[in-house]
Amino acid sequence: MRHVLARVPAERSDLREPAREGHAMRIGIIGAGHMGSALAQHFTRVGYEVAVSNSRGPDTLRDLVAELGPRARALTAEETARFGDVVVVSIPFGRYHELPSDSLSRKIVIDTCNYFPERDGHDPDLDRDRITSSQKIRAHTGSNLVKAFNAVYWENLRAGSRPKGAPDRLAIPVSGSDEDAKAVVAGLIRDIGFDPVDAGNLGQGGRRHQPGTRVFGAKMTAEEMSGLFHAVRR
Repeated sequence: MRHVLARVPAERSDLREPAREGHAMRIGIIGAGHMGSALAQHFTRVGYEVAVSNSRGPDTLRDLVAELGPRARALTAEETARFGDVVVVSIPFGRYHELPSDSLSRKIVIDTCNYFPERDGHDPDLDRDRITSSQKIRAHTGSNLVKAFNAVYWENLRAGSRPKGAPDRLAIPVSGSDEDAKAVVAGLIRDIGFDPVDAGNLGQGGRRHQPGTRVFGAKMTAEEMSGLFHAVRR
């Protein structure tokens, strides 16, 4: 399904409930490190079919798949991209050119990546803040990209799931320029026990939860994070 790109209003702080799909959504996860594995555990736990991949091949993921259970399978990155209705990208940013762009085109992609020049090598555009890392990944993949899960430490993600209404339920900032895609990702965040908070589009919004910001790595409720974003916008 093709999604129409739409700008997010500057004062918007919530994400609407997505329409329910007529079939069980399948989720591909490219990158099976700490973050990708934590997300795979959450998604299989709540009933989604999940495919995982890494740079070393499916055979190296046998133990993880056995731990995840019958809803999980290990595939190549290309196969994972084709498998998922939604595809999570959880790799070092410096390797984003290795993503199978043809298979990700027009799909909903969740970008969990962060730019760390000491690891990824210096990118002049990012060093000068001309563009965000997510905008670069979106341009490479041609996807309906949503930035999420990049600002939460993987340990807090793995152990932080809480029921709706719990006073200590953690917020996950979300940015993107496709409102339909953001609504789908927001639904997934709620499903696994967190609260999505709309940061804005991939440009202005993405800068609100990249490394070095007040929300990066912070354990905040949705109310606290929404208040911070609102204060920044004014």
